[in-house]
Amino acid sequence: MPIDFRSMMSDTSPPSPMELAERRELLRNRLSDYGLSGLFLEGGATLRYFSGIDWHLSERPFGLLLTNSGPAAVLCPAFEERRAAERLEAFDTLMILPWQEHEDPFSKLTDWWLKHSRDPRPLACGSTTRYFVLEGLRKAIAPNGLVSGAPVVNSCRGRKSALEIERMRLANQITQRAIAHGLAHLRSGMTQNDLSRLIQDAHVALGAPPGWALVLFGENAAYPHGKDDGHGLRPGEVVLTDCGTDVFGYQSDVTRTTVFGNPSDRQRQVWDVVDRAQQAAFAAARPGIACQEIDRAARSVIDDAGFGPGYRTFSHRLGHGIGLEGHEWPCLVEGSEIILEPGMTFSNEPGIYLPGEFGVRLETIIHITEDSCEYLGCRQDRLEGPFCE
Repeated sequence: MPIDFRSMMSDTSPPSPMELAERRELLRNRLSDYGLSGLFLEGGATLRYFSGIDWHLSERPFGLLLTNSGPAAVLCPAFEERRAAERLEAFDTLMILPWQEHEDPFSKLTDWWLKHSRDPRPLACGSTTRYFVLEGLRKAIAPNGLVSGAPVVNSCRGRKSALEIERMRLANQITQRAIAHGLAHLRSGMTQNDLSRLIQDAHVALGAPPGWALVLFGENAAYPHGKDDGHGLRPGEVVLTDCGTDVFGYQSDVTRTTVFGNPSDRQRQVWDVVDRAQQAAFAAARPGIACQEIDRAARSVIDDAGFGPGYRTFSHRLGHGIGLEGHEWPCLVEGSEIILEPGMTFSNEPGIYLPGEFGVRLETIIHITEDSCEYLGCRQDRLEGPFCE
């Protein structure tokens, strides 16, 4: 019986005011733990994570200042004040600081800071804060300098809640079904763009945004991020699809590799090695293990099969964190001694890329559980279909 993804979407909800408030309370505790007075955030994923606000970046500064003592302020262009207020209705202890076009935006923060904080400890900023904003903040409320907010933000966003995991699980299930739909409609002469549109349309039909779909045929798949020479699909060619969508902002990222027609012995050999590498990484992933060890587990399979050493054919890290952003902290990569913890989520995506021939990549999202890990959806377990949906 087909899965009713539209019903599942309606049963899934975006972060509630209570969920957002709990995140901000965790942040306040972490700010104190890290010896910080507050955190300033421009538009982006971290602003959405703590406030639910999706705000575009422009030359007009807009940002949220959260303090470890509770009060919060939003620096906002005056003509946007009403729109901002509507989006912040459920926010606790918040003051909007509007600034007119002729005014120095950051001077609005000075009086507020002196009245509500005066905390001498360093102020942190989101890691993607633009330089002119950093300079304005430094002059207004942080004359002794600013520090990166990445450690405190990562400590909050890095471990997903059960609700976040379920949104990601649904997003990945939808993408897996969309890819299966596209691969069931392969035909001679179709282009990479043809298949990409089929998969994006399937995302929409399943109740999600169109998302994105990187499709690579034949030798084009030997480039991890692909190329398009415009040729139509031919029998015997590798077909690689790397696709994603989102459920209430939480991302999916799924890669399948198959062959149109009858696979060659060489194609089967390479696919089998990548499959074993993915399984080795999954078996190694559990709490208490360093990120680099998971990369090593997969890479050793590829090296032992004669496709090494190092990055010779497996030319990228094993995986990246994922959540509100497609690529997040931390990564499964050599040199990372970050320890896996329950709630972390990663792509598990080994690959072998053979210029002049083809490439194979298999990618499924994993979630670190209390004692091991799980896939958010199902992984591709055979070269030829039918594929899990």
